[in-house]
Amino acid sequence: MQYLAPCLALILLGTPAMAQSVGEKTGVNSTLGIAPKTEDFVKQAAISDMFEIESSKIAQERGNADQKAFAGTMIKDHETTSADLMALAGAWKTALPNRLDSTHQSKIDQLKSLRAPSSAHDTI
Repeated sequence: MQYLAPCLALILLGTPAMAQSVGEKTGVNSTLGIAPKTEDFVKQAAISDMFEIESSKIAQERGNADQKAFAGTMIKDHETTSADLMALAGAWKTALPNRLDSTHQSKIDQLKSLRAPSSAHDTI
């Protein structure tokens, strides 16, 4: 259990970096003065919201009281932004993805596979 909470915290804190598009990570868009396409933004924002919701559900199942409360806030907030994004996507005539991409799904699978140590000597 000692390792589960820090692992969940690291993954949740690292999400903004993982949600960046290739252009954002490399600076290509800003260097060339090219604005990201609406479709790219919508896709990345939707996947980011889905990832935050799914990872927060895992934290709610496995965390302590404070972590569960924070996870509940994350779920609520990202459900709100997802609804807002859905409304905007309709106005922009852009389709939203209905599932995580393989990169984010593998992160969720990693979180699901984490288990708390069975005894005190397993934490060493």
